[in-house]
Amino acid sequence: MNIISKTVGSGFFTGYIPFASGTFGSLAAIIIYMIPGFQKLEILIPAIIIVSLWGIHLGNIFEKEYGKDPAQCTIDEIAGMWISLILVPKTFANIAIAFFVWRFFDIIKPPPARQLEKLHGGLGIMIDDIVAAVYALAVIHLIVYLIRYL
Repeated sequence: MNIISKTVGSGFFTGYIPFASGTFGSLAAIIIYMIPGFQKLEILIPAIIIVSLWGIHLGNIFEKEYGKDPAQCTIDEIAGMWISLILVPKTFANIAIAFFVWRFFDIIKPPPARQLEKLHGGLGIMIDDIVAAVYALAVIHLIVYLIRYL
């Protein structure tokens, strides 16, 4: 595996942290998200698509190297965290809410995320987190709406 694949696939080496690698991968996604303007749809959506497609490819490589759905591969957490932030107003409180809601859904993996996780290779690595992130996105928007209007 070359250094670029290892760097990107592991979420800037967060996948090699021996505990909570998914949490650290999600934090890496937030650091990138904090770049001014990154939240704009014309930047965020292409970034999600590129990272998701690249993640499928890298996931295949990581599985060959480390086994099924390896902790070292955290590019899926980056895509999931970014999906969870689509159209969420960019404030510290909203990002914190999104982080915790995203991590909750990523860990519990409600149906069909849990079933999709069983797919082989990079597709299985990425698709369960994408589905969990869509659930998280809906809940985050509900929470942000309730906080703002109640």
